[in-house]
Amino acid sequence: MNPDEEEAGVASAETVGPPSTAPSTSGVQPQVAQHDREQPLALRSVEAGTRGSGHPPRKILVLGATSGIAEACIRLWAKRGDALYLVARNPDRLAVVAADARVRGAGSVGSAVANLDDTAAHPEMLAHAINWLGGLDVALLAMGVLGEQSQAERSFSVTNQILHTNFTAPVSLLTWLANYTAQRHAGTLAVLSSVAGERGRRSNYVYGSSKAGLTAFVDGLRNRIDREGVRVMTIKPGPVKTAMTEHMKGREKFADVEAVAATLVKAIDRGKDVVYVPGIWRIIMAVIRAIPERVFKKLNL
Repeated sequence: MNPDEEEAGVASAETVGPPSTAPSTSGVQPQVAQHDREQPLALRSVEAGTRGSGHPPRKILVLGATSGIAEACIRLWAKRGDALYLVARNPDRLAVVAADARVRGAGSVGSAVANLDDTAAHPEMLAHAINWLGGLDVALLAMGVLGEQSQAERSFSVTNQILHTNFTAPVSLLTWLANYTAQRHAGTLAVLSSVAGERGRRSNYVYGSSKAGLTAFVDGLRNRIDREGVRVMTIKPGPVKTAMTEHMKGREKFADVEAVAATLVKAIDRGKDVVYVPGIWRIIMAVIRAIPERVFKKLNL
């Protein structure tokens, strides 16, 4: 129900140094706007960052920046002048999102084309992003795939790819980011999971299990580093109207993506722990979890 997303030995925060000018060997291709590259970090549009917000401009990293929910959040952050670093795998779509953010008034916008499934490239990519931003206030993880349940039922390789993209790769990113933010006793990690992870259903149990694992990981991570001054937020959307849900039945009843983004941006500002969007899904999932298994296994959900 949220088909909208796109190690030991993890580099520690102390490895974050100036961005290298040498060609990357990790497959990550940083793409930074020329005018942003030439501006010193301390001089980036502070005035723009105070418009329409009650706080100084924030430094925000968006992983999976071309997902529908992420794009809508980026538009809101750009409007209030925050500094943004956007990462996604589709270069053409990423360029459009970055250009739109600049037009809307973002304090600065950098971007990198990267396959987030490539966990070996994560440390270099994250270090570059944080160096470019000059720190980190918020990281939004909005990566993931719905996958084809019917294909996954027939092939473990399909199942494994869904699990890797939705669970293993986010865990790699979060492990690095958690170590970085915990050492600095500041920051917010916001993670897009799904209500589908709350109970396995025959129609999408592979996707749901990947999100269940991610939710459990984020719960434990919050328990570990909240006391270090880091906020860790689990986002549980129901179905949302985005390009990736255009083929789904009943789409007219799905939540509006702009309303979902507004809720998420406000929740991140307030440091919430768990957010269901829309909020009615908290009640819906409580009811679904309460159905006895002898009844539930007979339902076509």
